[in-house]
Amino acid sequence: MATLSVNIDNKKSEKAVKAMLDALDLSYSFTTDDEQVTQPPNKAEEVIYHKLRRALEQIILHQEGRLKLNNIDEVITELRK
Repeated sequence: MATLSVNIDNKKSEKAVKAMLDALDLSYSFTTDDEQVTQPPNKAEEVIYHKLRRALEQIILHQEGRLKLNNIDEVITELRK
């Protein structure tokens, strides 16, 4: 089984695609932008999200003067250890 997603911008094309799928005796389902179901994030996406969120929080704290972040020279020195 294969799945095909097609973005259709107008009703005339939508009717033509439906007619073609019917003529080929294929099963199909249509969803509008309002009806699209979003999938929950997978584990890797969750990890990336949390790392980015934490980094943004640190940047905000740094901008407020409540956290001192290392400059690039300090980071390079730390990486070389």
